[in-house]
Amino acid sequence: MNQGRFRLYAELNDLLPVDRKETEICLPSNGDQSVKHLIESLGVPHTEVGQIIVNGVPVDFGYRVQDGDLVAVYPLSNQDSPISIDQLRFILDNHLGRLAAYLRMLGFDTLYRNDYQDEELASVSSRESRILLTRDKRLLMRNQVTRGYWVRSKAPRKQLEEVVRRYQLAEVIQPFQRCVRCNAKLVQVHKEDVLHRLEPLTRRYFDEFALCPDCDQIYWKGSHYARMLQIIQSVL
Repeated sequence: MNQGRFRLYAELNDLLPVDRKETEICLPSNGDQSVKHLIESLGVPHTEVGQIIVNGVPVDFGYRVQDGDLVAVYPLSNQDSPISIDQLRFILDNHLGRLAAYLRMLGFDTLYRNDYQDEELASVSSRESRILLTRDKRLLMRNQVTRGYWVRSKAPRKQLEEVVRRYQLAEVIQPFQRCVRCNAKLVQVHKEDVLHRLEPLTRRYFDEFALCPDCDQIYWKGSHYARMLQIIQSVL
């Protein structure tokens, strides 16, 4: 049985068990296993990998690991895979509902349902060229998925900070352009058009309103707006 020696760098160690972090890992190989297969056997999805160097030479995921190979695996960086603004479209798994609302609040096209199945998440991500955000590493290992990120934190605010940093979102946000409930783009409406739906204090103190054309939710710059601004400022 052949054996390859693997070393993973930087934030890829987040995905490894404690006893394998920041150390050389020996993996058996029959000579016909791809380097992608062996990296993912460690719990590291291919979507997290930016560059693979074997014995000093760059290789792709299809490389077959040979006996004695020294494999260095580096994380994907923004420089490796620059993303234009129109490519910043997301789909999130069932555990990231609050993060989905936050991303919509920042103006990003974000699909989320609490009943998505893994196969559907992978399929929509591939078909619509969406970035798949998930807490499930196995989901990112599906061959269909080409762009994705394993969200490290369990806290929604920290999750948002991670995604903003990972995809350099700070300079391209367009807050309060989308419905946080359903993702549709908001439209500005005259106060008179929604007056019959407003509470007395809202009628009295607010004059600017937006409406979701899909779910009919009304938005205005009330106390919730101030809280959202605080969230945005703290994250950025």
